[in-house]
Amino acid sequence: MMAFGSPSSNAHSTSSTCHSLLRELQQIWTDIGESEVDKDRMLLELERECMEVYRRKVEEAANAKSRLHQSVAAKEAELATLMAALGEHNINSPIQSEKMSASLKEQLGLIMPLVDDLKAKKDERVKQFADIKMQIEKITSEISGSCNIVNSLSTLNLEEHDLSTRKLSECQSHLRALQKEKSVRVQRVLDSVNEVHTLCGVLGLDFGETVSNVHPSLHETSLGQYTNISDSTLEGLDQAILKLKTERKVRYQKLKDVAGSLFELWKLMDTTREERRKLSRIISFLDISESKVVEPGALTLEVIQQVSAEVGRLTKLKASRMKELVMKRRAELEDLCCKTHIQPDSSTAADKSSAMIDSGLVDPCELLANIEAQINKVKDEALSRKEIMDKIERWLSSCDEENWLEDYNLDHTRYSGGRGAHINLKRAERARVTVTKIPGMVDSLISRTLAWENENQKLFLYDGVRLVSILEDYKVSRHQKEEDKKRARDQKKLQDMLLAEKESIYGSRPSPRRSNSFRKTNGFHTNGNGSVTPSPRRNSVGCATPELQTPRSYSGRQNTYFKEMRRLSTVPLNFVAMAKEDTMSFSSIGGSEPESPPQG
Repeated sequence: MMAFGSPSSNAHSTSSTCHSLLRELQQIWTDIGESEVDKDRMLLELERECMEVYRRKVEEAANAKSRLHQSVAAKEAELATLMAALGEHNINSPIQSEKMSASLKEQLGLIMPLVDDLKAKKDERVKQFADIKMQIEKITSEISGSCNIVNSLSTLNLEEHDLSTRKLSECQSHLRALQKEKSVRVQRVLDSVNEVHTLCGVLGLDFGETVSNVHPSLHETSLGQYTNISDSTLEGLDQAILKLKTERKVRYQKLKDVAGSLFELWKLMDTTREERRKLSRIISFLDISESKVVEPGALTLEVIQQVSAEVGRLTKLKASRMKELVMKRRAELEDLCCKTHIQPDSSTAADKSSAMIDSGLVDPCELLANIEAQINKVKDEALSRKEIMDKIERWLSSCDEENWLEDYNLDHTRYSGGRGAHINLKRAERARVTVTKIPGMVDSLISRTLAWENENQKLFLYDGVRLVSILEDYKVSRHQKEEDKKRARDQKKLQDMLLAEKESIYGSRPSPRRSNSFRKTNGFHTNGNGSVTPSPRRNSVGCATPELQTPRSYSGRQNTYFKEMRRLSTVPLNFVAMAKEDTMSFSSIGGSEPESPPQG
């Protein structure tokens, strides 16, 4: 009964109600006539029932308190986990400071907003990580060449225990590095694709097929498909470029070789400018290096086949005209040898070449190549002979002056006052100076020729005759000529003496025969006022001295002089022959003494 008599201080109305009900129950029991024992028994039962109700309520309250404790602990643990995951270590839980004064429900009410706030923050952070990692996975897949990209958070393998700003910064840095690498790779792919496009244009190849063989995404990118930038793609592009460059180099060299043959055939066949113009534009780029050829269609197989077809056509045409070409080049060789006074190779003479071609004993191409080699050899030898040939030219020019001077000295009217007489007189003075230098020229020429022969280990031939022999013969013949002139002068003195003696006996009379004969053969002509002017050339027949036939022209000097030099050793000089003729016709000769210059 103490339990019913000890109500809580804050429940006075409830306690009063219980006491009134207990008195009412006792009154009912009295009215009924219950014994005291039954009353005590029923009161004990009632008290036990009340105790059970209290005990049950206490247990329920204790369980509720325990659940509250667990909830607070769970929220605190969750809060700690969220703080650790988000890196929010600077947030101090208010539970620790108010734990002693706040009830469990108050503690739970304080921690719940923090947990909800951190959960929202975590969700936002997870989305950021998911977006970054998705981009990382996408770029990584593009770089690696993998096409399996799943837009699912579960596939991102997020590390939820570390969602801190530090981790977020690391992921962002990683993403920026990958984006930079992707940008570099994309640029490399674009540059490589552009180079492949240029090379395919030059070679006339299918660009789409070429890049599709490397990776289909390089040619056409469909919706949802990205351009592959993997290592394998870059390597494939590099290999494709290398292959195309190799093909370009091969085709360039092939076209260059074919074009070289074409140029030779054009030159050989004297192809007109109009015919050359058809292919000149196609092969005009061969002057630049192979790496700089970027013109579309420049090295297609059709271009090479077109040039090759033209070479084949000209080759067939050349075969039909080869004999004509061989004869033409042989004529050029002989003309060059004539100009340089070098004996041409007799093995390719025109008659022999014609016979060999007609008989089929030799390939015309080989014969033509042999003649071309001979032409080059003659040109090289002519270059090494140039200095000596110039000396020969000066020597022959001096000999021409000497011949002119001899003709001039035979002119009886050379000192007359006719037109041009003073010009011839000045020329004669220069010619006398030049004639005095001829022996020195010959000796110098012999010395230089011997040096050339020693240097080249072969004889210096002039029209097939050794030049030193010609010069030595010239020296001998010149000496003989001087001796003949001396004898002629002595003969002349004897004739003068005989003529003077005859004149003293029979008297003098004119000799028209002598005068007319001289004017016909001395190589001079009469000008307008009756004076005689020496002509630039003269015939050697019937004159006092042998003439040197050395006409000056662009084509060169003939070798008549050297034939004359070789003839001098066996044929008497004309000067002596004329002197004998004068002796035999002594009776008809009068006034043969050359006129002396007028005395002032």
